Amino acid sequence: MSPTALTAGLDHGHVTFLGAGPGDPGLLTLRAVEALSHADVLIAEHEVLDVIRTHARQGVSVVPTEASSMSPPGMGTPQLTVVDGTSTTAAAPSPARDAAHLVMEAARSGRRVVRAVSGDPGLDTYAAEEMLACASAGVPFEVVPGVAAAVGVPAYAGVPLRDAQGADVRFVDARTASDRCWAEVGASDGTVVVSTTLDSVAAAAGELVSAGRKPDTPLSVTVAGTTTRQRTWSATLGTIAQTLKQAKVLPSPDGGRPVIAVVGERSAAAQRDQLSWFESKPLFGWKVLVPRTKEQAASLSDQLRSYGAVPHEVPTIAVEPPRTPQQMERAVKGLVTGRYEWIAFTSVNAVKAVREKFEEYGLDARAFAGIKVAAVGEQTAKALVAFGVKPDLVPSGEQSAAGLLEDWPPYDPVFDPIDRVFLPRADIATETLVAGLIELGWEVDDVTAYRTVRASPPPAETREAIKGGGFDAVLFTSSSTVRNLVGIAGKPHNVTVIACIGPATAKTAEEHGLRVDVMAPEPSVHKLAEALAEFGMKRRAAAAEAGDPVTRPSERRPGARRRRSTT
Repeated sequence: MSPTALTAGLDHGHVTFLGAGPGDPGLLTLRAVEALSHADVLIAEHEVLDVIRTHARQGVSVVPTEASSMSPPGMGTPQLTVVDGTSTTAAAPSPARDAAHLVMEAARSGRRVVRAVSGDPGLDTYAAEEMLACASAGVPFEVVPGVAAAVGVPAYAGVPLRDAQGADVRFVDARTASDRCWAEVGASDGTVVVSTTLDSVAAAAGELVSAGRKPDTPLSVTVAGTTTRQRTWSATLGTIAQTLKQAKVLPSPDGGRPVIAVVGERSAAAQRDQLSWFESKPLFGWKVLVPRTKEQAASLSDQLRSYGAVPHEVPTIAVEPPRTPQQMERAVKGLVTGRYEWIAFTSVNAVKAVREKFEEYGLDARAFAGIKVAAVGEQTAKALVAFGVKPDLVPSGEQSAAGLLEDWPPYDPVFDPIDRVFLPRADIATETLVAGLIELGWEVDDVTAYRTVRASPPPAETREAIKGGGFDAVLFTSSSTVRNLVGIAGKPHNVTVIACIGPATAKTAEEHGLRVDVMAPEPSVHKLAEALAEFGMKRRAAAAEAGDPVTRPSERRPGARRRRSTT
């Protein structure tokens, strides 16, 4: 049995001190995910909670603690949040009840507690004290290491800390470093990794120069490391203050943000340009609007994240049951009684509608025995497989009704005992498939399985971002997504890159006054994402060739003229 699977005792619980890494949720370890899935209570700072809570058990409630607002980020008492899956009525703890008290109070009630910290628990200012408190109180605990910010952030910034020469690596926390510490690292010629804040970088650089480091020693500074907000500046110990000033980073009210600074030859700009794999992703930091539901957009959003984008899903349609369910009920009963030779699914929503009707009647995938099943494309096929049904027919070419018809066999009275097809679909679906099947000799029961209605408008903040140029790109996957998005949220700003899945969608976008920048080479959401990534890559290359800084579309001047480019 792994330590994270330990069962809480009757008289006391169990505490896991867990490292949540520097910010990228993908850096959580397998042990961390396991511990989170078993936790009854999570205790963490707010920013850490955003990283870990997706792996916690469903149904937990959030109980925020009162926290001191006197300390800047990364300083002073942690601003804690308790997520408690057992009690939803606990009052918010007072400032006097610190993390150690919260941890032990929850553990003593027999619950599994995860105390999550940024980076690694072994480098956290407070974790050791909390562990000692648990040990003194007889509360069993374990430690799940995490990726330390001082190691993970340079890796994401393209700054290796060691190479074949094997120079020393020193880690310094500028907040607690003594004069002796600065003197030792200043006298060394090894790599120095400094944890500090944005407005204290220049002071830390000055300490190193005073201690003996040359002013022309290369330096890189990374803020929001391992997240899509990451930004890195290359300079030297002597020029970093001027570099941050020229970049208009400082002075800033956000000067208290934590940063990782790497001092040494390995952080030189020329080398970092070659090794900066994360910030050079084609859509790095782009805020991309995906007008689809979270369920529909899941795989598309994952693909966009792999290109460095920040997807934002906004549903433009809502799915509702048909106004008269009798037709659907008769068709499902016909499936069971052998009325149909084929059933054709043209969307994930159609699969969902039939599945829900099956569950209503106490049926499962076995009811499809003896019936041939067709799916219009890969996503619909995946929904069927998740239902327990492997489709017999998926288009070999274009994933559309036309593509499905190209592969659909004509009715043959010798080989086909039944000539009828069940077609569950939306109320606004086109007649292409019905007409094509009839032409092939099939009888079609064209049944409204669900209705599509325009979704409610998104929050005001999202609507303002759409109209004000807050999004870098919008992916339109159908003509209806264009019409509905404009209807519920307004027209995207002219600096926003418009990407369309095909000519029909592009035509609708242009009819609504939008300029189409990107078009998928074939009607697939994944090809659309690839096309947008290629557009972003070309845009980055053009900026680099011109010697201009790489910016996102939303960072351009409102109203600025933009060159049309179709991928």
